[in-house]
Amino acid sequence: MVSVDTDLEPCEVRVLGCLLEKQRLTPDGYPLTLNSLRAACNQATSRDPVVDYDEATVRAALARLTRRGYARLASGPGSRAPKYRHLLSDVIELSPGEQALLALLLLRGEQTPGELRARSERLHAFPDFVTLQRTLEEMVERGLVERHPRRPGQKEDRYAHRLSESALPQPGDAAAGAPAPPVTSPVSTGDPAPAGAHHRIERLEGAIQALRGEVTRLRGELDRLRGELGESDGAQTPPSGEEGVD
Repeated sequence: MVSVDTDLEPCEVRVLGCLLEKQRLTPDGYPLTLNSLRAACNQATSRDPVVDYDEATVRAALARLTRRGYARLASGPGSRAPKYRHLLSDVIELSPGEQALLALLLLRGEQTPGELRARSERLHAFPDFVTLQRTLEEMVERGLVERHPRRPGQKEDRYAHRLSESALPQPGDAAAGAPAPPVTSPVSTGDPAPAGAHHRIERLEGAIQALRGEVTRLRGELDRLRGELGESDGAQTPPSGEEGVD
């Protein structure tokens, strides 16, 4: 079994997933600049949850991933902007198929093999469903992925990455893109489902983090505008004693 960190923070999970995805999806633009990586993290599609990280948040996540040995600066001295790449496939020897599946699980959470098959086509062409399923089982044996039991009314088990235990969707929660009964449906389990409540709290904490990032960004923009307005006012008001001087 591969030894992997299981305490990555949600932002580290998102940054690492984006680096894995973009290496496969847009190799000409990889490694990624900080701006490109931030845009990838904040995509409104193919992401769950959708976030709005600021530059400082992404940079801090990169620093933590670098300390873990999962990422590094990849730009040379003559580069116009710093660029970053992941080292995960070097650390834990990921095949192209494993890299594609892990990227999807990091970016979209718990999914069924059918969902992974439909979403992995652009990242890696599995020859058939059996090959994808076998790859998932091998990742389970290596300790990279864990299997969750199928839900009532569903035909497939669900799979989740194991790089962040706190970020793993709980077995009772609705997955992105999968049909699920409304939360008010009268399902009687005889259990208050504390795992679902815990997951909702985590989602609220993620939303709060995103709002804090937005506030920080807006404050920076306001400070910049104030500075520009101050400079403009100063330029229009000549110093005392110099009026009329050409």
